[in-house]
Amino acid sequence: MQTGVGQSHAKIILIGEHAVVYGQPAIALPIFAVQARVTVTLEPALQTPQIKSTYYNGPLEQAVGQMQGIRRLIEQLWHALDPNLTPFELTIESNLPPERGMGSSAATAVAIIRALFATYHQELSQQRLLKLAALSENLIHGNPSGIDAATTGATTPLWFVKGQPLQPLPINLKGYLVIADSGQKGQTGAAVKSVQNQMMSNPEQTQPLIDHLGYLTQQVARNIAQNELTVLGANLNRAQLDLRALGVSNARVDHLIDVANQTGSLGTKLTGGGRGGCIIALAATQSAADDLAQALSAAGAIKTWIQPLHAL
Repeated sequence: MQTGVGQSHAKIILIGEHAVVYGQPAIALPIFAVQARVTVTLEPALQTPQIKSTYYNGPLEQAVGQMQGIRRLIEQLWHALDPNLTPFELTIESNLPPERGMGSSAATAVAIIRALFATYHQELSQQRLLKLAALSENLIHGNPSGIDAATTGATTPLWFVKGQPLQPLPINLKGYLVIADSGQKGQTGAAVKSVQNQMMSNPEQTQPLIDHLGYLTQQVARNIAQNELTVLGANLNRAQLDLRALGVSNARVDHLIDVANQTGSLGTKLTGGGRGGCIIALAATQSAADDLAQALSAAGAIKTWIQPLHAL
């Protein structure tokens, strides 16, 4: 029985969200603690390819709605890789929550591409992987930046500037990042639109916040390269003040951030579009990270993860 497996992982924006829209840099981190796995098994006895997942179980051809981008991706790869069009069973197992800024759709696409190429014993370059993942992401998100697909398939932090190639970022950091899911779907589109409106109506107040986020991102790149954990935390806190001033936080996110800071976080901020989604909190030790995760769960986070930064 011919089988292939593909894996990927979550991503978070460490710093630079929203400012990146206006030409400032952002830093994205792969989060190996949160995984997606896809298994493909060729099944000649089947009439048509079948999908098994949390969101949909059934024939590939009937996968619509939020599965439409994934279906189109699978169909294109199937026709390109298998001249015989042998039916298969494709199983998606993912720990990534959707619409939380962790790259769920991109991670699924990356794992599917890797699984199908493995099934047919085909070589897959990183460049081709990202190009294929963009097919699915374009259908789901319209015009994505590409940072989700790149980071969910990457093994190192990435430096991202709009319109420029992604660059690997040196990291020499001993610490832990706690990610907590607020339980609210992020509202990236609405948040981006709100900042855009502020930039148009009140540029004198808005532009300095964007510029300061860009400056902080430059500082954070140095912090993670030089193991400046405490200074990194302070810069994350400063970034959150800018994001709050831009109006992209909300009451539940602010509450979790306050709890993390009261529990000893070295620095805490939202990650991604905001107005829901996830927060990140910095800890120096595994014990401190465990305490943060426990406190955040008690405060209403529906899920927490711990990523050792020295493992990036």
